Amino acid sequence: MPMAAHAAAHPDKIATTMLRSGEQLTYGELNERSIKLARFLLDAGLQAGDVVALFMDNDIRYHEVYWAAVRSGMYLCAVNKYLTAEEAAYIVNDSGAKAVVVGASLAEAATGMLPDLDDCPIRLTVGGDVAGYERYESAVADVSADPLDAEPLGDFMNYSSGTTGRPKGIKRPLSGATFSEPSNLDNLVGTLYGIGPDSVYLSPAPLYHSAPLAFTAAVHSLGGTVIIMEKFDPVEALQAIETHRVTHSQWVPTMFIRMLKLDDADRLGHDLSSHQVAVHAAAPCPVDVKHQMIDWWGPIIFEYYAGTELNGMTMCNSEQWLAHPGTVGAPILGTLHICDEAGAELPVGEAGTIYFERDIVPFQYHNDEDKTKSSQHPTNPMWTKLGDVGYLDDDGFLYLTDRESFMIISGGVNIYPQEIEDAIVMHPKVADVAVFGVPNPDTGEEVKAVVQLAPGVEATDAVAGELMEHARENLARYKVPRSIDFEDELPRLETGKLYKRILKDRYWGNHDSRIV
Repeated sequence: MPMAAHAAAHPDKIATTMLRSGEQLTYGELNERSIKLARFLLDAGLQAGDVVALFMDNDIRYHEVYWAAVRSGMYLCAVNKYLTAEEAAYIVNDSGAKAVVVGASLAEAATGMLPDLDDCPIRLTVGGDVAGYERYESAVADVSADPLDAEPLGDFMNYSSGTTGRPKGIKRPLSGATFSEPSNLDNLVGTLYGIGPDSVYLSPAPLYHSAPLAFTAAVHSLGGTVIIMEKFDPVEALQAIETHRVTHSQWVPTMFIRMLKLDDADRLGHDLSSHQVAVHAAAPCPVDVKHQMIDWWGPIIFEYYAGTELNGMTMCNSEQWLAHPGTVGAPILGTLHICDEAGAELPVGEAGTIYFERDIVPFQYHNDEDKTKSSQHPTNPMWTKLGDVGYLDDDGFLYLTDRESFMIISGGVNIYPQEIEDAIVMHPKVADVAVFGVPNPDTGEEVKAVVQLAPGVEATDAVAGELMEHARENLARYKVPRSIDFEDELPRLETGKLYKRILKDRYWGNHDSRIV
């Protein structure tokens, strides 16, 4: 049942609650507000297939902008809230957006990108005045909330995270369905995780990221209630599960690590008995971390591997993971192939590039035909990759080793940083770690670790030595970092993505590296 049907049946039911502020939005209000914005955009000349950009912190109005675009056949392009004015303007322009909605909390960047928005005539601001933008609330105040004449189903068009270069828009062809029909994603989420009208879903991550946006929208389509954290905090997250009787949630591994490293009073002092399903994705989870989470929360943890591209998907529940520790699951969408650089399939247990086979070409990178082609198998365009390396076991379960672009080649030996990071991050004095290759005149590259220490731990030679010894105890000799540097904070966003290139480029002579 679509969001609008739930609004008609239960207009006073809470659709969204903001955790810190307590602000709430009913289904009736969400439906009416999204209609008003959709009508405003259509009256301004936008039409099905056009793009609406959204540049905002987690906010009570986020989903009404999303639903306004989707119920009028448009693409919603959610822009990373951490970007600079120039970076955000690049995405708005590259997407071809004809309207942009910004949050007043991002006023500095919103104002800074104005000179570059000549081709985006509709500019609205939510929650306050920003020079050069019309107030959202005023713009839609007198617009009719009568049902739209036609409601073709739109989609979201997010951009890649930019970990290895400028972000690229991921655009899927519109399905041709109408807004009154449940989407394939809605059906998938409901079937896999049992989300329905009685569900309470905690979303601790930024909504500009594709998974939080897609899953929270699916919860609305399925009639549940979404609890949105303005910003992730490990104690607040646990308190939210208890206070709001959360049944479902989604996380990234760094959130697990931060919760596990809380002292016992903060970690164990909450009633989590309502919690039925905890989903995680976005980055590989260290095996020890996953074991500890299952021991703590019970066998309620599900993992999936997929990209914004939705070219394929794997999944495993806790029981399957315990039988195959380290796996990211077996395929539930698409067929897996592990291939070498030439495209030849590799045997079970051997690592190579991960391809998903579908009976359609599911996506394209907007304005980048070369990148679209480079994501396809050398001889079969129906097989597409996300740029990850992994292998299959005898039972068909997939294991990730790392990104293609992060592999270290030292003396002709392939070294995957993820395994090293997983070992080092388990040390109690480590908050976060990045491992990558740096130049070595003899071997080509050597292993470098850059560590963000836990609060209260001082960066000293003694601590570096302690971490090196920990690495030697847990890793093969050739994988142990040759050196360890310290940073106050690593460039990891709340989505779980680590912008390792920003760090790596410094050691290769590029000191001007940015997110994009």
